[in-house]
Amino acid sequence: MKEAAGLRQRRPLRPQVITEDSPAQDAKEGSTYSSKVFRVTFLTLAVSVAVPLLGVTLLLDCPIDPQPISLKEPPLLVGVLEPNTKLRKAERLWENQLVGPESIVNIGDVLFTGTADGKIIKIEDGEIQTIARIGHGPCGGPEDEPTCGRPLGMRVGPNNTLFVADAYYGLHEVDPDTGETKTLVSTKTSMEGQKLSFVNDLTVTRDGRKIYFTDSSSKWKRQHYLFLVMEGTDDGRLLEYDTVTKEVKVLMVGLRFPNGVQLSPAEDFVLVLETTMARIRRYYVSGLMKGGADMFVENMPGLPDNIRLSSSGGYWVAMAAVRPNPGFSLLDFLSEKTWIKKMIFKERKRDYL
Repeated sequence: MKEAAGLRQRRPLRPQVITEDSPAQDAKEGSTYSSKVFRVTFLTLAVSVAVPLLGVTLLLDCPIDPQPISLKEPPLLVGVLEPNTKLRKAERLWENQLVGPESIVNIGDVLFTGTADGKIIKIEDGEIQTIARIGHGPCGGPEDEPTCGRPLGMRVGPNNTLFVADAYYGLHEVDPDTGETKTLVSTKTSMEGQKLSFVNDLTVTRDGRKIYFTDSSSKWKRQHYLFLVMEGTDDGRLLEYDTVTKEVKVLMVGLRFPNGVQLSPAEDFVLVLETTMARIRRYYVSGLMKGGADMFVENMPGLPDNIRLSSSGGYWVAMAAVRPNPGFSLLDFLSEKTWIKKMIFKERKRDYL
């Protein structure tokens, strides 16, 4: 048998003609169909989201009128600004016994503070005692703050009396032994045409003659502090109260959320924290610069809240929030994007004022 006879004959290859019914064409049509389905689905979802958002923008009211704020890029959190976890090791005292203590002062070994439920508390030998309440009940939650009161800043006067800044009721003097309370400056009093709506912190001269205090806003109250931050309102003020003449003077205006306040050791100037602007302003109350103001610290790594003297000659500053860098800072991102702020706070109109 010849070699060729033992091999199976192969048919010559012919070009394949693709018809409409061919698998390749079916695959192409399937791909086109899937693409159309994706586009239709995407457009449907986009419209279903865009239409409600448009309705929110056009129909619902916004309680805030945001102002654009220009902030510098936050400082890098390196070196002395590098984050740490040291405060996590702090001992928690009277946990679950005190609700939102703010400012803390001491007379000897006795501590005093104000809490979120409107109380002024004394802590002696580990025992907690309510000595005063500037407002009145009920005091069940944040919605009760305007009537219950919210003691914030607190200082000890030269005669061991307590000077208290209540966000809703103004400046008060409290006897730490009897709990007797005396109103010094009421929020019902108008100062240069503006009411006090958010009395925040105070600092007192050593002789007790002058009290410097902040009014964070003439529009927003403490329970709506987030609106104050997001709106960037510049209606905050620094004020002075003379305990002898009973006169109140407005020292600085146009502040954005003035918060903590502290006299210098020499009592020649007052430092005022502007929370929204992440900075500290300085106002001179004596000396050649009296009546003048300048910048003390700006572009801080967080939002400053309270400030107190340090035993080393400097100042302790408590930060309410961090401006991460590297990282994402919501405050910095939204600072000039007023339209986004409006979208966030759009809702049915309510009485916030």
